[in-house]
Amino acid sequence: MQIRIHDGAHMNRFAADYVSHLVASMGSSTVVALSGDLGAGKTTFAQAVAKSLGVEETVNSPTFVIQKVYALSDQQWGRLIHIDAYRLKSADELRALGWDEMVGNQADLILIEWPEHVEGAIPEDVHHVSIELGDGEERTITYG
Repeated sequence: MQIRIHDGAHMNRFAADYVSHLVASMGSSTVVALSGDLGAGKTTFAQAVAKSLGVEETVNSPTFVIQKVYALSDQQWGRLIHIDAYRLKSADELRALGWDEMVGNQADLILIEWPEHVEGAIPEDVHHVSIELGDGEERTITYG
């Protein structure tokens, strides 16, 4: 599916709606792969998801720390894990950070930016969200 986002408020509404319709994976974490150019809105999408799930702390891109974990009081997921794989060079580098244990926890929702950098580690049942830049704040989001 594809949708055109016109501004930040529209992105917030879309992300909240998107996550509200996600169904938890059985036996493993629910993984959402966020793709797009620098500045496309991957972190903005993650921030909106976090807010919609009740995260009150500031959600920033985990570019330098690679991952941030947020406890959730949500009924569907116990934790939100936000990963930025931009600086990683392979799936092995992600696995060295405990990826296999993370992805094995059914109670977790994982949002991973730059999944193409760690392609071999991404599970087959991943949900894909691709964000393309448009004019100004406009974005085209392809998901499914």
